Parts: sequence; structure tokens; C-alpha cells
Amino acid sequence: MSMEKFDYNAAVEELESIAVKVEDPQTGIDDIDRYIRRSKELIEACMAYLRGARENLDSLSS
Repeated sequence: MSMEKFDYNAAVEELESIAVKVEDPQTGIDDIDRYIRRSKELIEACMAYLRGARENLDSLSS
């Protein structure tokens, strides 16, 4: 995944949306499982993006 193409803000918004859906008592267990898997993907992508940004900052300050 390229940092230039990854939209961190969109990923965070999607995570917030998923949290609302998971908390809804009307959400089925199969949907919750799907949302959890998607959340894991988004969190991993966000962490990779932030690691890359941190590495870029560290290389600029060196």
C-alpha cells in the first residue's frame, strides 16, 4: 500500500462508522464479524501509514 494513495482520514471515518454499526443492537452477528475483520484491516493500514510517516519525519530530522 502506497502512503500517497492511502487516505488516513477516510479510514478513521470508516472505523468510526463501523463502531456505530457494531454498537447497534439490530446488527447481526455475521455483520459484526465482517465489521471486525474490516476494522482489523483498517487499523493495520493506519498503523503502517503512521509508521511510514514517522520514518519520513525521522529521516528529515537526521
